[in-house]
Amino acid sequence: MKYNTTKKEDDNMVFGVHPVEEVIKAGKELEKVFVQSGLRSQQISDIVKYAKEHEVPVQFVPIEKLNRLTRKNHQGIVAFVCPISYQTIENVVPMVYDDGRMPFVVILDRVTDVRNFGAIARTCYAAGVDAIVIPSRGSALINGDAMKTSAGALSLINVCRVENIKDTIDFLKASGLKVIAFSEKGKQTIWQADLTGPIAIMMGSEEDGISEAYLKRVDDHLVIPMPGDIDSLNVSVATGIVTFEVVRQRQM
Repeated sequence: MKYNTTKKEDDNMVFGVHPVEEVIKAGKELEKVFVQSGLRSQQISDIVKYAKEHEVPVQFVPIEKLNRLTRKNHQGIVAFVCPISYQTIENVVPMVYDDGRMPFVVILDRVTDVRNFGAIARTCYAAGVDAIVIPSRGSALINGDAMKTSAGALSLINVCRVENIKDTIDFLKASGLKVIAFSEKGKQTIWQADLTGPIAIMMGSEEDGISEAYLKRVDDHLVIPMPGDIDSLNVSVATGIVTFEVVRQRQM
């Protein structure tokens, strides 16, 4: 059997009931928890409860999945320690205003490729983005590949993991930010829009785009014009175009 683990993932991975409990007691943030389906114990239940209370994704999987993560005695539970400290968007936005600046936020809807996520973080940090918002479920795992691709940016930029993207959109709008979605289905081009004020841009997954439920909540839905025969861009490339258009307009 072939095991697809990398050294960096091994560095961030903790397995076994007591080691996971010790990581939690030590105050380290968890990135994700995998639990063997059907496994029942008070200790496992306590770990799962803690994870859910702290918006840590928990996935119940067959034992074969855990065996692919590690060959060692995992006791039915594997957790990944997060290499960064998550921030809260409710704290970041007021701090930006207090600094006399206009908030600039990027929301990622189900971007699951770790290298795309790392590249987006690198671009966002270079463009002066104040925070990247990701959902607690259905987002890329922040592991060694993501950290490496970000060229250190993930350690420097605010990353906010939220339970409910809809509530975050509502919060941002109530805080004075214009929330704009970008996809190939947008009604107006990016070059025609005013992106100079407090803003949150939303980018979707390459497979499904942005959820319809979120599109109904945003202030505008824009498109990057593409004269060529291809109708979509890699999400990290598209995010780079959009973020630096915001930079360009703000510096005019």
